[in-house]
Amino acid sequence: MVAPSVPEPVRVETGHSDQIHDAQLDYYGRRLATASSDRTIRLFEVEGESTYRPIQTLQGHEGPIHALSWAHPSFGSILASCSFDGKVFIWKENEGVGKGWSKVKEHLLHTASVNAISWAPHELGPILACASSDGKVSVLTFNNDGTWDASLFPAHPLGVTSVSWAPAVGVGSLTSIDGPEHSNGATGITMVKRFVTGGCDNLVRVWGWKYVLSLLSPSPYFSFSLSSH
Repeated sequence: MVAPSVPEPVRVETGHSDQIHDAQLDYYGRRLATASSDRTIRLFEVEGESTYRPIQTLQGHEGPIHALSWAHPSFGSILASCSFDGKVFIWKENEGVGKGWSKVKEHLLHTASVNAISWAPHELGPILACASSDGKVSVLTFNNDGTWDASLFPAHPLGVTSVSWAPAVGVGSLTSIDGPEHSNGATGITMVKRFVTGGCDNLVRVWGWKYVLSLLSPSPYFSFSLSSH
């Protein structure tokens, strides 16, 4: 049996002067963003199969940048970053005059390093979850009027290290006839707001949303312990 050949990787000279913590391609694979301990984000345009052209360096964080996350392109060219400085920044590409990237939101609710960020499935809207060493998770929601809402809640007392969203479509929704019934009698697909977090307490927790007095509030579905064998 012939082993499959391993393709040669394309080496990208980023220009960073310190350790790189994250590298993320956008939805179409045409933009690359890299995050480093040198406190900068480097953006590259992907041209062809092997050319990565530098387009801009983003600065503003006051500590190592841990993670990056691209929003779905239906919301525009938007990139989120989080850092050891406890801050989360939202960056957006401007069109027309003054074209380039600029910071459009500073999220400053956390009191310790923000270790991970994750955009929700685009069906739920522009929603960003953030995990921090202060033991809390925050959720940023962009509203249609241009404002942001933010919720903050305790998740893992020893620190939160990771966060990731579940698909917006609930289990079985695509194959089951059960679901919300509309005024015309048609049955729709059930949307689910749920994400998972991991923490320094050796626990993984799955969080869902419940409606309380017309407000969305997070509630843990369940948690379980991860033990070594």
